[in-house]
Amino acid sequence: MPFTPEFLLTSLVVIAAPGTGALVTLATALARGRRAAVVAAMGCTLGIVPHMLGAVTGLAALLQASDIAFHALRYAGAAYLLYMAWATLQANGPLQFQPVQGDPSRWQVIREAVLVNALNPKLSLFFLAFLPQFVEPASAHPTRRMLELSAVFMALTFAVFAGYGLLAVAVRDRVLARPGALRWVRWSFAVSFGLLAVQLAWMHR
Repeated sequence: MPFTPEFLLTSLVVIAAPGTGALVTLATALARGRRAAVVAAMGCTLGIVPHMLGAVTGLAALLQASDIAFHALRYAGAAYLLYMAWATLQANGPLQFQPVQGDPSRWQVIREAVLVNALNPKLSLFFLAFLPQFVEPASAHPTRRMLELSAVFMALTFAVFAGYGLLAVAVRDRVLARPGALRWVRWSFAVSFGLLAVQLAWMHR
């Protein structure tokens, strides 16, 4: 069954809109370079898997119905974004703007990227409302169809975020060579993470 242009276009608009995943990928690209940018894009993509599975299995509906579960995940996500804001400003933090080598750093990148999306309850509610719209009422296998749509959304997410990261890598050397620009980048990302944390903390369903 083909994927409609409406689904593909809507997915691209949602993915390309500035958010936590794009921000993490850009920050990681500037901090660690090309390979880490691709790893971060993969981590952000993996971070949406729990939300998609929740939408497919109906767990997102339970999250929407339970105030305790919803608020717990919301505040955990906001706290983690505040941690990301703080860490961005630290010279030896997980988003340090200097070359980092070795497997532990790559695992750190993917862990940070996965968590920042996995702790965002807006994604669960989004997929609960988004995916069923593109499943035909007469579909004989609605669950399989939602999984297919999810796989396409994930592929688009990885492609867009990796593109963001590679664009950031293209200007990385110029940023790192200028201490003033580097401080501006640090504070810009820190403030952006902080604003996203406030937005998430005050989010209403």
